Amino acid sequence: QLQLVESGGGLVQPGGSLRLSCAASGFTLDYYAIGWFRQAPGKEREGVSCIKMNGGSTNYADSVKGRFTISRDNAKNTVYLQMNSLKPDDTAVYYCAAVPILFRQCKLLETYDYWGQGTQVTVSS
Repeated sequence: QLQLVESGGGLVQPGGSLRLSCAASGFTLDYYAIGWFRQAPGKEREGVSCIKMNGGSTNYADSVKGRFTISRDNAKNTVYLQMNSLKPDDTAVYYCAAVPILFRQCKLLETYDYWGQGTQVTVSS
């Protein structure tokens, strides 16, 4: 059974850092793109970043460029989201999701097939 599990969320002060992990089981991520998305209360879900597992090309939302870094470990079937200089506006439930891709870059505005259960990130003093 295909499964994505997020971890690493928590409470952090403004300016702090967190690293989220997305571990896949039941399938290999080699021919997938993994995206990170977030949804704050009362707001629509927003694409944050994505990475193509085969090659490592990445894409970021403007709101997180320069602060967040997505990376992968194909051997561990895991994707990470390093979040630095966190702001209260980054507070949300963060989800990872997977979509199969081959000869193109990952996109944040597309339908992803598999989703994790989410992890809460709260940025507050």
